[in-house]
Amino acid sequence: MNALEGQAYDVVTIAAVADDPALMSLAISLGNDPGLITSPYDGTALIAAAHLGHVEVVRRLIAAGAPLDHVNNLHWTAVIEAVVLGDGGPDHQAVLDALLSAGADRSLADRAGVTPLEHAENRGYSEMAARLRQRD
Repeated sequence: MNALEGQAYDVVTIAAVADDPALMSLAISLGNDPGLITSPYDGTALIAAAHLGHVEVVRRLIAAGAPLDHVNNLHWTAVIEAVVLGDGGPDHQAVLDALLSAGADRSLADRAGVTPLEHAENRGYSEMAARLRQRD
């Protein structure tokens, strides 16, 4: 069930990227690992979904036990990707809130030592910055 295709993606990550929460949940229920390391970036389905702003997919992955703080080979987490590759809009804000509410580590910085809060501030994402400053 955890087979990877030619670019190292599994069915959970493919469904997450396609924003297909039903297929993703079915794959997990059939035995796919929601925390499998996939892609050329050594990431996870959660990181991929966070960067794309797929809110329901992110919520389901969190509920399925996907690792919140996995660091890919770019040295980015799902929190960082939601900010750096997101647009600061409502979907990425909801993804960030889901991750932080679930206990994702907001202090994990990228390879250059830049935190998610600093990335949000540098991009002018005031709502994301405010959420990153909150303590749950």
